[in-house]
Amino acid sequence: MKNITIIGVLMAVVLFTSCTKKEKEPSDEMMAAWKQEITDAEAAFAQMAKEEGMNKAFLAFAADNAVLMRGNQLIEKKTGIAEYMKNQNSKGLAWSPEFVDVAKSGDLGYTYGYYTFNYEDQEGNPAEAKGVFHTVWKRQQDGSWKFVWD
Repeated sequence: MKNITIIGVLMAVVLFTSCTKKEKEPSDEMMAAWKQEITDAEAAFAQMAKEEGMNKAFLAFAADNAVLMRGNQLIEKKTGIAEYMKNQNSKGLAWSPEFVDVAKSGDLGYTYGYYTFNYEDQEGNPAEAKGVFHTVWKRQQDGSWKFVWD
C-alpha cells in the first residue's frame, strides 16, 4: 500500500509539473526588433502629422478603443477622437521618442519624449508650445501597431 501511495504522489507531481507552461523569454534580438517596430510606427505617425495634418495622422494610428487625454479630459474611442480632431488640421506638431520599451509578450509597448507644436495664436502671430508626450502602443491582429493611449 505504501508503494501505491508513493507512486500516486510521484505521478501527481509529474502531472502537475508537466502541465505548467513555462513561457520562453524572447531573445534580445526579438525585443530589439519589437522596439524598432514601435519606433518605426511612431516615426510614421509623426511624419504623417507633419505632412498630412494631425487629424489624419491621429485617426490613422489610433486603435478603435484608443484614448486621448487633452486638457484633463479623456477623449475615448476612435469615434470620439475623430470628433475631437475634426478641426485639428495643423501640420505644426513634431515629436520623436526619447525612450521606447516593449512587453516581453511583444503585444504592448510605450514611448515617451518631447514634442513641439507650432501654431498661430488668436492674433495670427506665430506661437510655440513644448511638452512631453507618452504613448502606449498595442500590436493589432494584422501585426501593425496602433496607439491605445496618448
